[in-house]
Amino acid sequence: MSDLVKIGLIQASNDVDGNEPVQVHKEKAIEKHINLVIEAAEKGSQIICLQEIFYGPYFCAEQSTKWYDAAEEIPNGPTTKRFQELAKELGVVIVLPIYEREGIATYYNTAAVIDADGSYLGKYRKQHIPHVAVGNEGCGFWEKYYFKPGNLGYPVFDTAFAKIGVYICYDRHFPEGARLLGLKGAEVVFNPSATVAGLSEYLWKLEQPAHAVANGYYLGAINRVGYEGPWNMGEFYGQSYLVDPRGNFVATGSRDQDEVIIGEMNKKLIREVRDVWQFYRDRRPETYSEMTALLP
Repeated sequence: MSDLVKIGLIQASNDVDGNEPVQVHKEKAIEKHINLVIEAAEKGSQIICLQEIFYGPYFCAEQSTKWYDAAEEIPNGPTTKRFQELAKELGVVIVLPIYEREGIATYYNTAAVIDADGSYLGKYRKQHIPHVAVGNEGCGFWEKYYFKPGNLGYPVFDTAFAKIGVYICYDRHFPEGARLLGLKGAEVVFNPSATVAGLSEYLWKLEQPAHAVANGYYLGAINRVGYEGPWNMGEFYGQSYLVDPRGNFVATGSRDQDEVIIGEMNKKLIREVRDVWQFYRDRRPETYSEMTALLP
């Protein structure tokens, strides 16, 4: 296994108005992202991550039962199966963030991880679920209406090219899970997101490079682009990026373009950084028990 791995991050706009039927959204977005995955592979990407719930708009801007119909089973749903075939055809690892339904009506914000031979390795379910107003028109990140908090912990997946972890959007504000992914051996962590200007843009290039430095791994942050009607609650400002364990930006996307961002990770750098900054050696978990207590 080579120490050099090319990472592809896909950021894209949603091309269908939110008033259109769910199936129209899914068909258009899936077709678009298949082409973007193919482009990423043609440019040499070995691990490719798509944006949060990639196959439609950020529907959490409103609270409507309509969007429950967008959810699928993982791995038995059609979208996971389709991208398993694509991963096998292209020989790439795919991190596939979709809306998951389990059983009759239990819903999660989830990312499936597909290996380069098309095999399904497992899934991560978003742990931290926001419920935050944005703007003055009743819009917001109303995710508690749509998602149950994750219950699968913080898994790390041993793919054909690297050990990877997944964090999803709002998770990035919580350092605890980011540390657990490092402790479990992640070499690169992906954070597929949907976030708008005016709320947290000033944190976008602050928190996640800090996670990369504190935990000694690469981190790929993905954000969609554009405005989404009918809500138009804000600009999804793109600027997806790959950052290394020293906090250096390896590759950064534009603010407003559909784009495949390609960056290279070097596993030797991970070891070099950890040999200098011995955060794992010097941590004191026996002194942290208060973190799990019911404090204010």
